[in-house]
Amino acid sequence: MNPQSMRREGPQGEPVRTSFRPMRESDIPVVCAIEQESFPTPWTEGAFRNELSSNNFAHYVIMQDAESGEIAGYGGMWLILEEAHVTNVAVRAAFRGRGLGERLMRELMSKASFLGALRMTLEVRQSNLIAQGLYEKVGFHAVGVRRGYYTDNNEDAVIMWADLPKARRSP
Repeated sequence: MNPQSMRREGPQGEPVRTSFRPMRESDIPVVCAIEQESFPTPWTEGAFRNELSSNNFAHYVIMQDAESGEIAGYGGMWLILEEAHVTNVAVRAAFRGRGLGERLMRELMSKASFLGALRMTLEVRQSNLIAQGLYEKVGFHAVGVRRGYYTDNNEDAVIMWADLPKARRSP
């Protein structure tokens, strides 16, 4: 099996095989639709275009259903020196509840480690206990709070960090 492709039974018994690839500009409309499904203040097409074309720190991945090619989710991060900062992680509503969020986070962590990051950080809404549980499951720990971080409702963000294993690189 391809290391970037996995198979897992979902709660409905539906097998889900996924693969990962870099995000392309042509993915932006679908990514924005997932943003709309996922966040109260979604990023715009322009924001994603800027990330892909002008931000040298940005790394974005697309998670696809390996059989249909349908985009199931995406994630992004900024890699600055030895730290990776998660910017976005979302799974399309139709694909939720099947462990794909965990798979996506592990892919981002693996990519960050391969690119030389030693640690990874993110902010998550204080009320989003499901996401916090996922992040804890993959190795993140809460270390602080950013007061009033979210501009839509002035909600606090929990700051989480994870140490990344050193990537094994072939000579």
